[in-house]
Amino acid sequence: MSLAMAMAEVSPYSYTRFQNLPSNLSSNPSTAHFFQKRRSSFQHPHRPPSICCSVAPSQVESPVAPVLPTDAASNRECYGVFCTTYDLKADDKTRSWKSLIRVAVSGAAGMISNHLLFKLASGEVFGSDQPIVLNLLGSERSYQALEGVAMELEDSLYPLLREVSIGINPYDIFQDAEWALLIGAKPRGPGMERAGLLDINGQIFAEQGKALNAVASRDVKVIVVGNPCNTNALICLKNAPNIPAKNFHALTRLDENRAKCQLALKAGVFYDKVSNVTIWGNHSTTQVPDFLNAKINGIPVKEVITDRKWLEQEFTERVQKRGGVLIKKWGRSSAASTAVSIVDAIRSLVTPTANGDWFSSGVYTNGNPYGIAEDIVFSMPCRSNGDGDYELVKEVVFDDFLRERIEKTEAELIAEKRCVAHLTGEGNAYCDLPEDTMLPGEQ
Repeated sequence: MSLAMAMAEVSPYSYTRFQNLPSNLSSNPSTAHFFQKRRSSFQHPHRPPSICCSVAPSQVESPVAPVLPTDAASNRECYGVFCTTYDLKADDKTRSWKSLIRVAVSGAAGMISNHLLFKLASGEVFGSDQPIVLNLLGSERSYQALEGVAMELEDSLYPLLREVSIGINPYDIFQDAEWALLIGAKPRGPGMERAGLLDINGQIFAEQGKALNAVASRDVKVIVVGNPCNTNALICLKNAPNIPAKNFHALTRLDENRAKCQLALKAGVFYDKVSNVTIWGNHSTTQVPDFLNAKINGIPVKEVITDRKWLEQEFTERVQKRGGVLIKKWGRSSAASTAVSIVDAIRSLVTPTANGDWFSSGVYTNGNPYGIAEDIVFSMPCRSNGDGDYELVKEVVFDDFLRERIEKTEAELIAEKRCVAHLTGEGNAYCDLPEDTMLPGEQ
């Protein structure tokens, strides 16, 4: 999966932006479009009571005396109509809606987010009865684009989208977040080695881990998309000791989706017939698409696709190189399919896994039943009850081919861990990466 078109620029977090009233409004409060109303049941307890709204008085029911915002010291700014508060009459309340859920997204001005945010706001991800707050993290350079994203969300009139805040400081944007989708990272530039990218992006994720640790919900679920995502997730969780390590995920779902597609094509079936597909290990060319445990129509893949050579060679290569082929065809890296895979990853955690099936996610290896080295983030088969948590699947089988491939990707992740030891609090870094295994499109 490539993120080159989804990367947010990195800037110092000390930058502050304040949103000031136009002089004609601040000098004439009777015409200002700023209203204060009693919060509905959807109000988050940490949000300030005063509001800044772009909706004219004639467009809002029962406006009260205009009030200026009192939270000028905050870098997290509500945007436009999302600053409005509503005084819902008892008979107007939508009793079936759940409590607000707050989702923070980094790299929010990038191409992946341009697809993802509208899926989140529509109810496609968390459900049609789940109102949502979006906190969007950008950079000083991308701030204007971030405002454009907020404008599009504003114009889309999603009834479930109750608040949108934008900012460039993770300590503001991650405040009280229950989900953190960390997409923003630097792409690899010309001539940059994988070790250099690990260091540059590792610093970003170390800072974001510290911010999550300081201000996010204690049970925040974190999905790391920015590459190299496995080791970035490890850095992030190491810098967030007050959040369970089990809550951190590295996105390997797009790799799983690609594997399902290739198996379906080879077997001549639609991809909804393919199940129990696992991506083992790192999000790199050492990843291991597992055909041994996969099924088609409930039958083991190796009994449906009897060409063992194809399974061992061409299948794996097609999954690994799919992103590069897409770039050659389209001239850009995958964005929409990456956004879909993020949606799939979240939904796998908030809806019960189908009986007998599982899904792939890069998770912390401590206590794993497969004999994989502990203290790394490794993609493995998971199952969920739909409560945001997961368990590792035990009923998987291994053969010599699968074990050998898993050991190779395991060794790479251990080497990456040594390379970022200075960012995980484990001493001096030592980089001895055996080869460049960056997936196509990540340059």
